[in-house]
Amino acid sequence: MKIGQVPPLYESVPPKMYGGTERVVSYLTEELVNQGHNVTLFGTGDSITKATLSPVCEQATRLNKECVDATAYHILQMQLVMERAHEFDILHFHNDYLHFPFSAMNNYAHLTTLHGRLDMKDLVPIYKKFSNIPLVSISGNQRKPLPHVNWAGTVHHGLPENLYKAGTGDGNYLAFLGRISPEKRPDRAIEIAKRTGIKLKIAAKVDKADQVYYETVIEPLLDHPLIEFIGEIGEDQKGEFLGNALALLFPIDWPEPFGMVMIEAMACGTPVIAFNCGSVPEVIDHRETGYIVDTISEAVRAVRQLHSFDRVHCRSVFERRFSARRMAQDYVAMYEQQIDQRSKLRVITKNNRLSLGTYRLTAGI
Repeated sequence: MKIGQVPPLYESVPPKMYGGTERVVSYLTEELVNQGHNVTLFGTGDSITKATLSPVCEQATRLNKECVDATAYHILQMQLVMERAHEFDILHFHNDYLHFPFSAMNNYAHLTTLHGRLDMKDLVPIYKKFSNIPLVSISGNQRKPLPHVNWAGTVHHGLPENLYKAGTGDGNYLAFLGRISPEKRPDRAIEIAKRTGIKLKIAAKVDKADQVYYETVIEPLLDHPLIEFIGEIGEDQKGEFLGNALALLFPIDWPEPFGMVMIEAMACGTPVIAFNCGSVPEVIDHRETGYIVDTISEAVRAVRQLHSFDRVHCRSVFERRFSARRMAQDYVAMYEQQIDQRSKLRVITKNNRLSLGTYRLTAGI
């Protein structure tokens, strides 16, 4: 199958540091190549892939200090993709609604995975206007704000099985990994650590948009002997960081669409103590791969139960439910479905044109 993968350009594929969407695109792209598919990645020039790379710009726009307008590169990307659309059996978009006007006017098979939150009223008009665009959700919960769009299916994220190995948790610390922001609630993680008397290591990125929150809310809480702020870490550091942790704290306070860090922890055999929001109940099996809680007090009790947690079983659940191999197979099934539907539509359109032509000849029009 000839597949075009179209990621955002803010990060490379895979990203050098933080970047959930681009990391998923990388895992999917590489696994599709492993399974024998012909894949082209319309990404940044600093992307690394076994697929054919069609570079849109030299490097990730977030890391390019000279880049002022990233949208310009994304529009260029759309044009480059449209010019080559006829070369592919299907195009798989990962950049939200940016391509909708292009795709609505062109007759090619395509699919769009939505990676972000959808609970914003500004999104309603555009998804209503382009209600025929086939969409993929990354969790069932993600769909709730837009129940009436053209959902083609749900595909949970996956990781390469050899990316991480099961750890032992011998580091005797709790871990917080991801991004410092109000919805991720690192303040809850800090409170849990203080109540349990167990060290907390925070490996997290601070976006410019969250700088004030970090400086006014989180930074004052870091001045404590139990709290260690590491900063942003890369892919090569995650395995050790998560594998040595007693547990990953995931104290979110928003409708998380998926939460890659949860399955990264599971791949390391590390339990996740997660607040009951968004996709959490779909990803975490309570008492098997972690603990789902509603309050800080419940999270503290969960920490005290970690001594009986089966890390080997946690890893086995990851292998069964969240491998990149399973993710790619799910997407291939959806590609085939969309290609089939597009082929049937072309046949119907052709027959209608033939019928109209016959009618005109008969009627002398």
